[in-house]
Amino acid sequence: MQSAYRQLPSVDRLLQTPHLRALADGPAHDTLADLAREALDAARQAIGRGEPPPTFDALAAAVEARALRLWRPTLAEVINATGVIIHTNLGRALLSDAAIAAASAAAASYSDLELDLASGERGSRHVHLEELLVRLTAAEAGLAVNNNASAMLLALTALAHGREVIVSRGQAVEIGGGFRIPDVLRQSGATLVEVGTTNRTYLHDYEEAITPNTAALLRVHSSNFRVVGFVHEVSMADLATLGRERGVAVVDDLGSGALLDTAAYGLVHEPMPQESVAAGAGLVCFSGDKLLGGPQAGIVVGQRVLVERLKRHPLARAVRLDKMTIAALRATLLHYLRGEATAHVPVWQMMAATADALRRRARRWARSVSAGGWPAQVVAGRSAVGGGSLPGETLPTWLLALPASERLRPSAVAARLRAGSPAVVARIEHDALLFDPRTVLPRQDPALLARLGEALDGAA
Repeated sequence: MQSAYRQLPSVDRLLQTPHLRALADGPAHDTLADLAREALDAARQAIGRGEPPPTFDALAAAVEARALRLWRPTLAEVINATGVIIHTNLGRALLSDAAIAAASAAAASYSDLELDLASGERGSRHVHLEELLVRLTAAEAGLAVNNNASAMLLALTALAHGREVIVSRGQAVEIGGGFRIPDVLRQSGATLVEVGTTNRTYLHDYEEAITPNTAALLRVHSSNFRVVGFVHEVSMADLATLGRERGVAVVDDLGSGALLDTAAYGLVHEPMPQESVAAGAGLVCFSGDKLLGGPQAGIVVGQRVLVERLKRHPLARAVRLDKMTIAALRATLLHYLRGEATAHVPVWQMMAATADALRRRARRWARSVSAGGWPAQVVAGRSAVGGGSLPGETLPTWLLALPASERLRPSAVAARLRAGSPAVVARIEHDALLFDPRTVLPRQDPALLARLGEALDGAA
């Protein structure tokens, strides 16, 4: 056993191999030395388990592999061919070219993030977004934080810490990642008071639950599920009227944040922030990276007196936006203000894509694949909005379908597509590998077809 341990080389000797010597030149030397020690420790553990000592070349290769794995980018480029427009696992909404340019410009230089250039005095980062939010929603004031969960936590902490918040039992929901409304209320220091039943809640349920310790009435939009049938919920207008009469704030958690009417694209109507403001909600919270189509952010609009309380709360600093997100969000909001969102915001470009355009692209893809000797079909299918938005709602699309055969195993080809660069993520249904052009940017078509050709060649 001792002789096996003695066969292991020193760290210095490992680092003298040609590949590692090239990697270890300069400041990276200490990191390479640490990786070499880790590889040697792993080898000693293997010997302790009775395994033979690795060869010198195998150890050097292990160190090189550890280094390359450590230094390669972990946010890999992915072509989304799943047909899910707002794909949470793939980073949700894509940014417009203007938003990308704005974020890049903000990153490349100093800016007036919190400086009033006219006076030379300290300014506020809120000024970069508030006017746009006010104009787009007709609210009195607005601010943005780092996501909608933070927006809700800030709102409830600032308004209801140590007091009660009333919510319909059917709206005490859980969304993706285990995010639960009751947990957020508990973290904010507020006490949850549930009223009504899972499927039916009436105005008198709220009226009877209000006490001198009630701080807010909370409505939560069921963004990622739908209850149908024997149901009833109270309108925002009625909740707002009750809140005004009883001196209680009304908070509306909309989630997705659609500034355009989704019904115009053949989908059900998604509640819009400007509708909640018009109905009298005190605060309206929604996401920046879902149907809004911008960077990750949580947006709050509503009555000035309430928004100012949020701005002044100490938690606001902990959840504030950085300069690059502010720049990208401002550029995204400007698309809406200029009436050009459907032309420039990728989420809305994808939703607005016509069936004819999608079928033409799918046919081009099929011709390319067929030219390589693989059977390919163009079939009708459905795309999903995704991202906890419009549950169960889909859009008609056309798909490239590669059916399973003796030569082609869909799961194996899908795995090869995910392993390459750029990675391609498709979906498998009815024993066929499917590619939806709705969520593939036109400029990505050549890369998609090249990667698909590589993956199919590997299946031959």
